Amino acid sequence: MDWDPDTQAMLKVAAGDKQAFAWLFDRHHASVARFAFRFVGDAARAEELTQDIFVKLYRHARSYKPTAKFKTFLFRVATNHCLNEMRRGEYRVARLTAEAPAEEDVGAMQMPGPDGDRPDQALSGRELEAAVGLALKDLSDRERAAFTMCRFEGMAYRDIAEALEASEAAVKSLIHRATLAVARRIEALQAGTVPARSRA
Repeated sequence: MDWDPDTQAMLKVAAGDKQAFAWLFDRHHASVARFAFRFVGDAARAEELTQDIFVKLYRHARSYKPTAKFKTFLFRVATNHCLNEMRRGEYRVARLTAEAPAEEDVGAMQMPGPDGDRPDQALSGRELEAAVGLALKDLSDRERAAFTMCRFEGMAYRDIAEALEASEAAVKSLIHRATLAVARRIEALQAGTVPARSRA
C-alpha cells in the first residue's frame, strides 16, 4: 500500500527499527512539546512529558494499525498522558502565559504575530498571545486538548475524536466552547479590559 512516510516509519518502529523511531521523534518532537506545554505551562516539565510520551509511543508501537493516521495515534498517546498528568493534581496551568507560544503556533490560529519592524505591532502580538494564553488556562483539560489539536495542529474533527476517544459531535462541542472562550478574551483585549502584560 502507498502509505505516507510517517506511517511507513511507524511500521518500521513496530518491527524494532530504532532509526525510524529517531526520525519520527525529530519530526514530531516540537509539536508534542507545544501540546504538553498547553497543559503544564512549564517548558522544562513539558519537555519531560514529551520524552515520556515518545517512550510510550515506542512501547506501544506494535499496537499501531495503519488504518489510523500516525499523527492521530501519536496525539492519542500524548492526550492520554497529559490528561493523566493533570488528574494527578500536581500541575496547574496558571503559568501558561509565562512563555509566549512559538510563532508558528500563533500563525496556525491565523492571528497576527510579532512583526519586529513595528514596536506597536509587536506589543499587539504579545497582548494577543497573553489573551489566548489566559483563555486556554480557563478551559477544561479536554477542551484545551481538542482546541489545541484543531487550531494549532490543524487536525480534522474525525482525527481529534479518535485521539480523544470521543464522538465527532462531542469534539465539535468542545472546540466550539473553547473557541468562544478565546474569542471572549480577544474581545476583552480589544475593549481594553485585558492588561497588556497579564501574565498569571
